[in-house]
Amino acid sequence: MGKFNFKDEQDFERVRNDAETFYATVVKVRCPYFGEEIAFNAKGLRHLKFKSDRQARSHNDQYSRLKLISYAPEVLKLSRTLQGIWSKKCFEVQKTNNRWEHILKDVTFYEFIAVLDNVRIKIIVKEVIGGEKHFWSIIPNWGIDAVNSRRILYSGDPEHD
Repeated sequence: MGKFNFKDEQDFERVRNDAETFYATVVKVRCPYFGEEIAFNAKGLRHLKFKSDRQARSHNDQYSRLKLISYAPEVLKLSRTLQGIWSKKCFEVQKTNNRWEHILKDVTFYEFIAVLDNVRIKIIVKEVIGGEKHFWSIIPNWGIDAVNSRRILYSGDPEHD
């Protein structure tokens, strides 16, 4: 099993606290590909913990993403090439007339892939048209275990994965 797989509840709490502390220190990062700053706001951290407004990610999924969060600013600082881009219409929460509403907006997602410290990760930057670009997600490299058909996260070390 890779070093980014969930171990126990105490380890999860430690990783989550460390990730939240680190994330609070990163406000913006300059990305050479865009030639502008990418914000690290609450939306990105929330997306690492929740799939949608009322559906939390499993602890296993949160653990792997939060454990890797320190790589996100580095990847964006070094990225000069875009690996993927896709656009779609999504309902975004927006405050209008003193109330929160879901409004259909054009959204663009940008994908950057990098290998740092033998760890292959994918960083997603989200841009809602009319808003700033911000960090959205980090996705670790993973595969499927042939024996029990479960997801295995790889650290890039074949000897221990």
